Amino acid sequence: MLNGLNRASVLLVGDLMLDEYVYGTIDRISPEAPVQILNWTSGNAILGGAANVANNLAQLGCEVFLAGVVGQDHAGEELLRLAKASGINTEGVVIDRHRATTVKTRLISHGKQMLRVDKETHSELAEEPLAELIDFAEKRLPSVDGVVLSDYAKGVLGQDATRSLIRMARAAGRPVFVDPKGDDFAKYAGAFLLTPNKAELQRATHLPVGTEEGIRLAVDRLFSQTECEAILVTRSEEGMSLYKRGAGEAHIQTEVHDVFDITGAGDTVISVIARVFLGGYELETAARLANAAGGIKVGKFGTATVSIDELSSWIRERAIRGSAKLVDLSQAKQRVSLAHSHGLKVVFTNGCFDLLHAGHVQLLQKAKAFGQLLIVAINDDYSTRQIKGNGRPLISAKDRAGIIAALESVDYVMVFSDITPLRLIEELRPDVLVKGGNYAPAEVVGRREVERYGGCVVLIPTIDTPSSSQIIKEIVANHHLAKESSGSTSD
Repeated sequence: MLNGLNRASVLLVGDLMLDEYVYGTIDRISPEAPVQILNWTSGNAILGGAANVANNLAQLGCEVFLAGVVGQDHAGEELLRLAKASGINTEGVVIDRHRATTVKTRLISHGKQMLRVDKETHSELAEEPLAELIDFAEKRLPSVDGVVLSDYAKGVLGQDATRSLIRMARAAGRPVFVDPKGDDFAKYAGAFLLTPNKAELQRATHLPVGTEEGIRLAVDRLFSQTECEAILVTRSEEGMSLYKRGAGEAHIQTEVHDVFDITGAGDTVISVIARVFLGGYELETAARLANAAGGIKVGKFGTATVSIDELSSWIRERAIRGSAKLVDLSQAKQRVSLAHSHGLKVVFTNGCFDLLHAGHVQLLQKAKAFGQLLIVAINDDYSTRQIKGNGRPLISAKDRAGIIAALESVDYVMVFSDITPLRLIEELRPDVLVKGGNYAPAEVVGRREVERYGGCVVLIPTIDTPSSSQIIKEIVANHHLAKESSGSTSD
């Protein structure tokens, strides 16, 4: 899909910044004052703020027309030079001799940020540069596929400018993607997509967002305030939630494992979601890739971009990680032996998992909490048919194993052909044997064997959700009702 994205062009309007990094070592305190001395070793400057969004879009294969304001100073010249070097069209960047270029200077020692110095202006644009910026946008809009507004509350996207840009874009039939700021989102009325984080959502709606229900209520209020088509709430380690007006919601689990630096993560998210959507794919697909790209970005130091090649590599590595979870008995025994040699607890559970549902997912999540290594054994197609009857399984063992392996809580998956998992339990000797709360202790296959060598059996209460068999019966019943109501008699 990433290799087949349609060509796309974007008008990017927002607060342009130059991010400076000063690197050095700290090994002494100043005699002049109780402060550390940074011994300079190197320094560099890169595109920041809205210019970083433009750079991300350019690296994702977008044609980017950048509009914003810089001062008549060295920082402004450097920003324009870097943007042009990245293939960004800078014709829409206004040079305002009465306004300094926004610069954020970060002092870095031993891989850590020690201090940040900001040079910036917050006032809205004067009449002349604002008119020049709006004029450029109006002329460029017919030739682009979409508009991205990157608001850092530095004055470029004031109320008048933002409303004018969105009004013109809507008149031209171009979707507007907004990375918002501030406590008044009314100026974004008519935008296609807003991407606030939880704190920004709370500030804009004056509603608490500590719970799922709280977030939904705040999102509903934001829909009323802005009449936008969709809202993507970025939720840090909780992932993202995509809400489409009148069309439900989708929750996307975070892909982040090690967070190194969150600088510019929001820039990456809005860049990827705009690029993929304008490249011809639905919004949820774009959001899922944006979530992955955000995970890649926070693993990098400083302001940075994420390329198509990096996203593609991440997808391939994820697939490899999933397939690496599929093991046979001998491989599983090696993993268990290694875990035990490091003093880790091994948890084991089994089932058919034919039509995975919420109860299964919760069971596996809770099972993992009883140890450090979770092995899930899945009945093959033959043994599933023996247990469940003719017509089962609905999903092949290969696909069931792949689905289970994709769950974060699961470490290894194995497929077995026996009716019961007794032989596997005797071979693997797990520390904890887990089954659902619908079993009585006496009904758990392998209980005596596990307890005999010092292990334990845990029964996890199941949530009140239909079983796979009940879900299948309901599907069949609904299918027959639909046929009868349509008057169809064919099978």
